[in-house]
Amino acid sequence: MRILSNWIREYVPGIAVSDRELADDLTLRGIAVEGVFDLGAHGSLFEMDITTNRVDAMNHYGIAREAATIYGLPLKAVDASLPPARTGARPYPVRIEEPKLCGRFTARVLRDVRIAPSTGIVAERFRLLEQKPIANAVDATNYVTLAMGHPTHAFDLDKVEGGIVVRRARKGEKLKTLDGVERTLDPDDLVVADEKKALALAGVIGGWDTMITPETKNVLVEAAWFDPGTVRRASKRHLVHTDASHRFERGADFNAPPVANALVSRIILESGGWIEGDLVDVVAPEAEARTAKRASIGFRVSEVQRILGPTDDEQGITAAAAESILTGLGCDLSSASDGQAVTLPSWRLDLEREIDLIEEIARVYGYNRFRNTLPPFAGSVVELPWAEKEAAVRGTLLALGFTEAISSSFCGAEDAALFAREPGSAVAIGNPLSEEAGMLRPSLVPGMLEMLALNLSRDVDDAALFELGTAFSGSPENGYARVEERPALAVGATGQALGSGDVDFSDMKGAMEALLGRFAARSVYFDRFPAASGLMPAWLHPGRSARAAVDGATVAWFGQLHPAEAERRKLKQTVWVGEVWLDRLYKQDPRQPAVRELSRFQAVRRDFSVLLPERVTYAALSSAVDALAIPEIQGYAAKEVLRGGRQIPEGQYSLLLGVVFQSHERTLREEEVQQWSREVVGALEGMGGKLRG
Repeated sequence: MRILSNWIREYVPGIAVSDRELADDLTLRGIAVEGVFDLGAHGSLFEMDITTNRVDAMNHYGIAREAATIYGLPLKAVDASLPPARTGARPYPVRIEEPKLCGRFTARVLRDVRIAPSTGIVAERFRLLEQKPIANAVDATNYVTLAMGHPTHAFDLDKVEGGIVVRRARKGEKLKTLDGVERTLDPDDLVVADEKKALALAGVIGGWDTMITPETKNVLVEAAWFDPGTVRRASKRHLVHTDASHRFERGADFNAPPVANALVSRIILESGGWIEGDLVDVVAPEAEARTAKRASIGFRVSEVQRILGPTDDEQGITAAAAESILTGLGCDLSSASDGQAVTLPSWRLDLEREIDLIEEIARVYGYNRFRNTLPPFAGSVVELPWAEKEAAVRGTLLALGFTEAISSSFCGAEDAALFAREPGSAVAIGNPLSEEAGMLRPSLVPGMLEMLALNLSRDVDDAALFELGTAFSGSPENGYARVEERPALAVGATGQALGSGDVDFSDMKGAMEALLGRFAARSVYFDRFPAASGLMPAWLHPGRSARAAVDGATVAWFGQLHPAEAERRKLKQTVWVGEVWLDRLYKQDPRQPAVRELSRFQAVRRDFSVLLPERVTYAALSSAVDALAIPEIQGYAAKEVLRGGRQIPEGQYSLLLGVVFQSHERTLREEEVQQWSREVVGALEGMGGKLRG
């Protein structure tokens, strides 16, 4: 947005600082000036970046109000005087059929006007702002928007039939707008109409049929207040964004229409014409009550001092300083039993609570004037009950080569249904930002897949990520009145992120084993269910996935992402993903590491090649070897697994098991090793195994 410094100084004549200092002071107060361009005798041009909640500052008068408050100077009132109207005419008919959507509508009739190019101060300021002039009546509405920020509109009165009606559009109704596009209106659209047709899409854009032309002789000047949500929906529905919609969407000043109407009328009348009758001002009390006549809020200077703390000035923020700032911003203060009551200005709908007023005081007073001290704190830092367990999870995954990442807490309805732990437990958001983020995530897996997809789309083919966060669930039985929050973990990997080769099932299983092994559970085992059982998560490949159970309770699912889901997400390579239900895993205590001195005696390694039935899992084999309780067995691992081939019977597989024997007290004797080897073989044979020759 572009602002002229001389225009600001016209409203605040006593500003003594230079334009550059003015720009710096505004920026320090949150009214950001991104560029200052010298215009010579015409002052400076400010390139502004105004945040969306400060619609009141999206104009010269609003910024002048900020400057007046900063420097403690008086702000000149807007001159809305007009030549006397010719009385005797009946009030122009205006009817509001939707008072909840149009809270105020003003109309003034101008007769015998002369449509001509703009001259004088309007033309000069348009030139400096590089604003395209059209004609005096149209330029007047644009000029007033720049001056005081309230959108207005001028109709060719001779093309309005019967009077003004503010109503909803009729189904299938057509309106050709000022951009030359004929639009089919929606019944949810609010329109400014006459007795026969729609004249404008309210708060968004005017209509073609009643626009000002060189032949226009009589003008109806309109300034109104429209509901922000209604304007926003219409703007998005018809894909048209204008200066008017930009301001109405963010909450315009309810009390501005009469003043804006007068300013537009005065500029038009400078070229000729006269006013017929008095201003018509129709007000909806309900809309006025929730905007211009909002209830006052309590305010205590002691709370300002408590929250904001000490400043560079010894006396700090005094009552007089706080009251001066609030008064300058347009608030009215009066005494109350517990402090003061503040009546909020009609142009600041973003102010709702006492803390908002305190923030305004801090902003205008200057954040740079507060001391660099921490607020007092009498308590102590309390560690969350699961902090040690979370640290164990994080440390394990980082050591395995995963990188921690953070995704959104929201997801779409389709993902919520697919990844929910229990059907129907996903919770919808009351006021979602978009359809793609309309649900609280029941799982961290959707966010993990989005992060992996983002990496792949940026040609990062090797990625191993994990996320620690919160998953949400509710119950349809109580209407999702209570939302449960659970700690959860998602892991994902693709490419060669975990080693020299592509990530596969064994990498994910190994990561899960290492993670679960950090907790002191009685038993940890892995299994899978047949694809036809319907017990496996639908987002996992049925033949390349597994479940992890701790002490008999399911704590994790992991494996390859289902091909159909990968195709839906347009993932160009195989992705491995897992989910851990930390609320169940955290019931176990972390395993405390035990340090043992390295043995000074030589280790003895023995390999056992055995044929085993397909039904024998490695977990069962491991349990059988552990049950031997041979202290000298320091470790064992599957070194090779073969299936199929002429030498391996159908229904069996070949396993090469490597076992390490070692003592911490002596060198092992051959006969001892042979005895323990026989016991290992016996355990394998007890499971249906047979040594290979």
